[in-house]
Amino acid sequence: METPEKLPGPDLARDGAALKDFANDLLEGHFEGVPVLLVRKGEGGLVRAIGAKCTHYGGPLAQGIFDGDLVRCPWHHACFRAESGEAVHAPAFDPVAGYSVEIRGDRAYVTGVLTMAAPSIARGPQPDSVIIVGGGAAGFAAAEMLRREGYAKPITLLSADEARPYDRPNASKDYLAGTAPEEWMPLRGEDWYRDKRIEVRLGAKGRVRMLTPSERRVGLEDGTSLRYGALLLATGASPVPLGVPGAGLPHVRPLRTLSDSRAIIAASGSARTAVVVGASFIGLEVAASLVKRGLGVHVVAPDSVPMERVLGREVGLFVRGLHESNGVEFHLGHTVAEIREDSVILNDESRIEAGLVVFGIGVRPQLSLAENAGLRTDRGVLVDAQLRTSAEGIWAAGDIARWPDPYSGRPIRVEHWVVAERQGQTAARNMLGAEERYTSVPFFWSQHYDVALNYVGHAEEWDEVRIAGELSRRDALVAYRKAGKILAVVTLNRDVDSLRAEHAMERGDASTLDRLLGNHGKEDADAPR
Repeated sequence: METPEKLPGPDLARDGAALKDFANDLLEGHFEGVPVLLVRKGEGGLVRAIGAKCTHYGGPLAQGIFDGDLVRCPWHHACFRAESGEAVHAPAFDPVAGYSVEIRGDRAYVTGVLTMAAPSIARGPQPDSVIIVGGGAAGFAAAEMLRREGYAKPITLLSADEARPYDRPNASKDYLAGTAPEEWMPLRGEDWYRDKRIEVRLGAKGRVRMLTPSERRVGLEDGTSLRYGALLLATGASPVPLGVPGAGLPHVRPLRTLSDSRAIIAASGSARTAVVVGASFIGLEVAASLVKRGLGVHVVAPDSVPMERVLGREVGLFVRGLHESNGVEFHLGHTVAEIREDSVILNDESRIEAGLVVFGIGVRPQLSLAENAGLRTDRGVLVDAQLRTSAEGIWAAGDIARWPDPYSGRPIRVEHWVVAERQGQTAARNMLGAEERYTSVPFFWSQHYDVALNYVGHAEEWDEVRIAGELSRRDALVAYRKAGKILAVVTLNRDVDSLRAEHAMERGDASTLDRLLGNHGKEDADAPR
């Protein structure tokens, strides 16, 4: 017989919780057998209660932070409204439960479950239909938000992928490693799209060949066309091809789609060794996943230190050591010259046995549809603070969008899952007249064995890297500065610091960022100058 899970904290219905016991305005207890989080708005402020587990992957909200408005999950930075439990910012879409609270003397008691208020549609004229081009993170998030906000008119989601929107990060993480089941992958089941009246066209039926803004019309590959009232362009990115002899062999795969991940899993069953071409985040996550499947893994990359350009030398060396301690062999400073049926030949003519080859040498934003339609582009589709493109009625989000980032003060384009989801949400609300500026700070996480790297901000270049803590102990905060300003922060096992850094960047609060780094940060002597 399974031992029942121990419930946290006090029984909030029977015993309540002492107001003096709140730590950082959060206190966890339970109500009718369910973990519940009490949230206090400052000393002596109102006390609210919401479910204590994030609806994304069950992260413990009590170990996150309350910023005075939102409760932020420590795992993947989903945000929930303390008053209602609504999931305000992705990657969570489902709300947590909200509970009624009563203060009796110096204790707070939970008295019942609140009913979620009906959505109130944003003010402004409503488009007579919405077409979403792209079935990835941004496309799904936009469709979900439109219906959540009460938009009732037709929504059509067009995707060249063969699968409905799915959890793409898991394609290189737990799903590829064999520790996440198939049912984790779809973001929603088929019934959800039917119930929400969202038409989904996939594969050949969902490929768009032409966009005509003057007519508000998209032309499909099958020769038909559709008219839209508003359109979200979220075409994403495609893998940079591996242009060497043998790249077309059946055991050579990129990793971008769920289909790619399934093909790699199938090939891993008969392969003894694998070569991963490219020491990118995706490449090294693939390496870790294939190690978990029992393969011998080699990584080939021209870099001298993995991910040095993104993370700096010291963090890159830490990541390399982490993989080497798990049996990965690196061939750095090398490129692939040829791929054969059973091996890979490097540029120095050395040979590596390989029953499977996976390449992750970067992606390119899919801009041809936007460029051919005459939209303004510059290494991405240019959008304003509300994610509107240069064409009336068209928004852009995700990997293709280059937006004015309020923190860095310049236009940026970022290829991160959570960024795409949050942009899809903002674009959807703006289609309904919200006039909401996109102000979220970029965030992503990368999993390598039992170590997660959380990255907030965006630093394409820096002149100083400061490290607080010890990378070797897997307890560190790394700050990337340019002209004295912290542009990005990477944390290992410092989830609360990662959340605080994200919130500080949203507010432009440099003093909080400096306090997080403290006086103990040491400089990476090999940081770019």
